[in-house]
Amino acid sequence: MNTGIQEKKPPYLMIAILFFGAFVSFLNNSLLNVALPSIMVDLEIETYATVQWLSTGYMLVSGVLIPVSAFLLTRFKNRTLFLTSMGLFTVGTAVAAFAPNFGILLAGRMIQAAGSSVMGPLLMNIMLVSFPREKRGAAMGIFGLVMITAPAIGPTLSGYIVQYYDWRVLFEMILPFAIISIVLAFWKLENVMETRRTTLDVFSVVLSIVGFGGLLYGCSIASAEGWTSTETIVFLVVGAIGLVWFVVRQFRLEQPLLDLRVYKYPMFALGSVISMVTAAAMFSGMILTPAYVQNVRGISPLDSGLMMLPGAIIMGIMSPITGRLLDKFGPRVLALIGLTITAYSTYLLSELQIDSTYTYIVFIYTIRMFGMSMIMMPIMTNGLNQLPTRLNPPGTAVNNTAQQVVGSIGTAVFVTLMNSLAVDKGTELAAGLNMANATEADFAQIKALALLEGIQYSFFIATIITLVALVLAFFLKRVNVSPEEIAKLEKR
Repeated sequence: MNTGIQEKKPPYLMIAILFFGAFVSFLNNSLLNVALPSIMVDLEIETYATVQWLSTGYMLVSGVLIPVSAFLLTRFKNRTLFLTSMGLFTVGTAVAAFAPNFGILLAGRMIQAAGSSVMGPLLMNIMLVSFPREKRGAAMGIFGLVMITAPAIGPTLSGYIVQYYDWRVLFEMILPFAIISIVLAFWKLENVMETRRTTLDVFSVVLSIVGFGGLLYGCSIASAEGWTSTETIVFLVVGAIGLVWFVVRQFRLEQPLLDLRVYKYPMFALGSVISMVTAAAMFSGMILTPAYVQNVRGISPLDSGLMMLPGAIIMGIMSPITGRLLDKFGPRVLALIGLTITAYSTYLLSELQIDSTYTYIVFIYTIRMFGMSMIMMPIMTNGLNQLPTRLNPPGTAVNNTAQQVVGSIGTAVFVTLMNSLAVDKGTELAAGLNMANATEADFAQIKALALLEGIQYSFFIATIITLVALVLAFFLKRVNVSPEEIAKLEKR
């Protein structure tokens, strides 16, 4: 990759255009979370496990295609990649906006994901080659502002639109911004990254689809079929075999689809693992929280979205600040503080009750988002600083793939746990009900109490997982970015 650009003034206007396009695609990622209950009613979808595929399916497609981004970034010019990606994203948005049924809507989401999957790696790589290592913390903090804030404000915007308009407006309003992004790219986007001829291992792509797809589908159907059902076990086993085969094949190829040799760098490997764990907890919270406030508490979509707004604002404010704190103090202090806050606030979410006040829910959710703002971007940047410049594309591809895939599978697991426990609890409560005198209000109360217990259990498991990440954070070390160390690094 071209390191000379770091000696020049960073292309701020071009980066701003990329930020705009990335913001549009990232915003779309979480825009449907609050709208899922409304979509269930409108499209007559019976279970939450089915409708959540609009979110987890989106993340899975991104996770499967992100490994290809390393090849695309190396082989094609960044201007071509951006225009193609935004073009696909725009087509997918249009399909979803006018979808007559759930199948077409899901297809539109998949096309959107195919377009947006390269946006994160593309922008991150341009940031990495545009700023010297000692200034990357602040620069990547601004990137985090886009990557984290856009999905965070999605629920608030979604809640307002769903309550006063229609969920289709969520896609219709994205269309003009996507088109504007394409027009701006035609006008000012330049090629700043060097390319070279490389080959794409198609069989690795197939293995990644089988591996990641099998695991996600197996986790998703477990809520309906059970963890011990033949169908669930078959998909989980096939997925696990495909994933192991994929990993082994990457180490044997001269030009792997996903260069897993980046895990030989200890701080990158440790940061990646912590990011994966945090992603699973974060994405699951974005699904479970709307389910609680709307389906258990009966809070309107608008109030549900507004509940998440303070957290989004906090994350937006903190992202550039944590970038500068990383440059000054290193990743360990930030990660330990952030994960402690995240673990405790997640535990408090597992203790939510049927009568928890709105103010209390807002406070806990905001504190949780504050903790998360101190984790992912700092440790990711620290890990990337340990890689030679030539490994930036595979490094960002590995990070983004791991977060998207683990986030989607983690979300599916948490939703499955929620549904499974809710069904068992609902059956137990219904058994003690006098059916002859039971009213609709009684059944609604049972459903709410059963779902509440499922959500509490899922958040408790998320707490345990976050504590694992907290323990790992004690082993984080700051990467030396002195000129001498960088020179040694580039020779490896």
